[in-house]
Amino acid sequence: MGQFAKIIATASYTPDNVVTNDDLSQILDTNDEWIYSRTGIKERHISTGQDTSDLCIEVAKKMLDESGLDANDIDFIIVASMTPDYQSPSTACIVQGAIEAKNAWALDVSAACSGFVYALTVAEKMVGASNKRGMVIAGDVMSKAVDWSDRSTAVLFGDGAGGVILESSQEQHILSSNLYAQGEKANCLQSGKSPVTNPWVKSDSSSKENSLEKLSMDGRQIFSFVVGNVSKTIKDYSEQIDYYLLHQANARILDQVSKKIGQPREKFLQNIEKYGNTSSASVAILLDEAIKNEILTLGSGQQILLSAFGGGLTWGNILIKL
Repeated sequence: MGQFAKIIATASYTPDNVVTNDDLSQILDTNDEWIYSRTGIKERHISTGQDTSDLCIEVAKKMLDESGLDANDIDFIIVASMTPDYQSPSTACIVQGAIEAKNAWALDVSAACSGFVYALTVAEKMVGASNKRGMVIAGDVMSKAVDWSDRSTAVLFGDGAGGVILESSQEQHILSSNLYAQGEKANCLQSGKSPVTNPWVKSDSSSKENSLEKLSMDGRQIFSFVVGNVSKTIKDYSEQIDYYLLHQANARILDQVSKKIGQPREKFLQNIEKYGNTSSASVAILLDEAIKNEILTLGSGQQILLSAFGGGLTWGNILIKL
């Protein structure tokens, strides 16, 4: 057994229901040209009842099939999500029970759209330190978090999940990882506020405590934050990278980051036109799709940079040799 970790399987899953920009124009004051020109999105997959755990369970089953492993071969399950089924139990525990991974401990990670990179970083340290085998899954049903009357956010998001299985290796494959946070800008993206309500809290009919039940986002602030901060932290890697797999928030962000760091836009893989912003799942879905489409190959030695950014504000980068 080795002291490093490597990815041995990937999978992704999105609901069957596809909602196009034209479909959204039936319920919002918008159109295909307005959405696509500003975001690069043409369609997204929207749940018709499946919750976050349902999507993650499908990913877990696919990864077991692909790897040839039994659920009892899994030592831990980490799920990253900003739209869990419940506050408790964790989504990871629901997945663990559904696939009958009886030997696995389970926990959730909350880092919004950075969730997959955060969770993968935690898992990589666990595998390297203990020779364990683990699943890292990121999933979000953003359709239950957005305000469907708010054109500025409702058009951006889709539902989906993706993940990887990690096991120990004699060779180093995850070459470096760095995580960051800028909590002073937490109000740039907020969702699901849970106000304090108990018999000792005085009621105030004018209170806006419930106003953040649905997602609210300062898109301009986040765009500026990403182009500035994220670009700085990935520029040092630029000479080593075959492909960049950035969070799929907006095609214009990918354009600007590629210019900012002086790298060809072709190196920045993109699938936002088909899925929209799937929050924590987006990098995981992009990774799996690139492998299934044979752009990337496990064991090839290709070097890729996973980079995600989102609410918190949080961001992080992982340099991987496949």
